[in-house]
Amino acid sequence: MSGDNRTVQVCLEPAVLQLTLNRPECGNAMNLAMVAELRQALKSVRDDRRCRAIVIRGRGDHFCTGGDIKEMALAGGRAANGDGEAAYEQLNRAYGQLLVELNQAPQFTLVLTHGGVLGGGLGLVCASDLTIAQKNSQLGMPETRLGIPPAQIAPFVVDRIGLTRARSLALLARRVDACAALALGLVQQVADDDADLTRQSNQILAELARCAPEATAQTKALLLNAGHLSRPQLLDLGARQFASAVCGNEGQEGTRAFTQKRRPGWADETMEVR
Repeated sequence: MSGDNRTVQVCLEPAVLQLTLNRPECGNAMNLAMVAELRQALKSVRDDRRCRAIVIRGRGDHFCTGGDIKEMALAGGRAANGDGEAAYEQLNRAYGQLLVELNQAPQFTLVLTHGGVLGGGLGLVCASDLTIAQKNSQLGMPETRLGIPPAQIAPFVVDRIGLTRARSLALLARRVDACAALALGLVQQVADDDADLTRQSNQILAELARCAPEATAQTKALLLNAGHLSRPQLLDLGARQFASAVCGNEGQEGTRAFTQKRRPGWADETMEVR
């Protein structure tokens, strides 16, 4: 399904959900409609293990230049009626919930950036499993220069690169290029151009195709719990997941494929970015 009149173009192939931010006229700035459409797209595949990967990219010259300042101004204009702060809070918190849902998606999430990757765009990067940035990407947190805090983004940036690095990036409203972002750990790979970005993306998806979808989802959940559960709780959870997997369809198929010296059934699927 897709639609050029929507703020997000959605293309669901058998194994890959491709989401393209579709407000190129304003640098793919995020508004409530875009946040809602992204959340709906994530929800539509949450329990679908046929969907193995979610790929997010941007149309036009920029990946995403942050929040929609015009929409924020309209929200502020309602302050005279006493609901301005509530409108701002709704917009900001909805975006934070999007980051939570992207971060916890059971599928492998891949973000592909180019041009401006600012504010909300950087949040999508930091909530992804892996980001490939074109060399022309400029990543940053400009919020303090606008007189606002990076309220929903901050915890995801800290999780991604650590508190010390996040402090200088956020407090000084710095922008970094793709190579500097790679050194910081904001992104995991750098591509020369569109063609290289597609090549690297398809290479990642080919690796993912060799991994069992349910095992991928459980592994991701285990990793995300690592900083929130005690070590005994985490190991107990891991033991339960392991036992369930060994006795389940994927574990049995993986064992048979190994002993029969063949590829498991889930590895036969072709996945690629189009």
